[in-house]
Amino acid sequence: MPAATPAISPQPASNSMPRTPPLRRRLLCMLYEGVLLFGVLMAASAVYILARPLLQQVGLDRPYVDQAWMFLVLAFYFSWFWQRNGQTLAMQTWRIRLETAAGTPPRWPQSLFRFALAWLWLPPAATVGHALGLTKGPFIGVLAIGLLIWISLAWLDPRRQFLHDRLAGTRLVDLRPASKP
Repeated sequence: MPAATPAISPQPASNSMPRTPPLRRRLLCMLYEGVLLFGVLMAASAVYILARPLLQQVGLDRPYVDQAWMFLVLAFYFSWFWQRNGQTLAMQTWRIRLETAAGTPPRWPQSLFRFALAWLWLPPAATVGHALGLTKGPFIGVLAIGLLIWISLAWLDPRRQFLHDRLAGTRLVDLRPASKP
């Protein structure tokens, strides 16, 4: 009778925190997300244009209503994907996942809260641009600088998480297999 092979015990669970994706990968994911959002926002624009005559009839075709609509569409897009499985389409491609401290996808309130917090860089940057009297290109330059400052705050966090993740109680996790030493 052949000797029984010992049962292979499972690897002990690692108590270490999940790996944070490098900032470069997160920025590339954001760039890819922007490409995908072009189609989402085009569809949202088409809906707005179709609804515009009705909005005019009821007196809701005011300045910034279209921008508020786009903001709501973006909030729904991101929150729906995040609460569903923690990943937007771009995050699936780049193997990045958003999760809570418990390791689960955030629910609707936390997803919406994170989305709102991710825009905190905009009011200060816009205020500076307006205070300097900038328009068009220079104003967009000030917005870009504000965004870069916001992103660079991740270097101050020991886990290299964005400030809005820290405030929302979420984290971005790298889903790629760990490289061997």
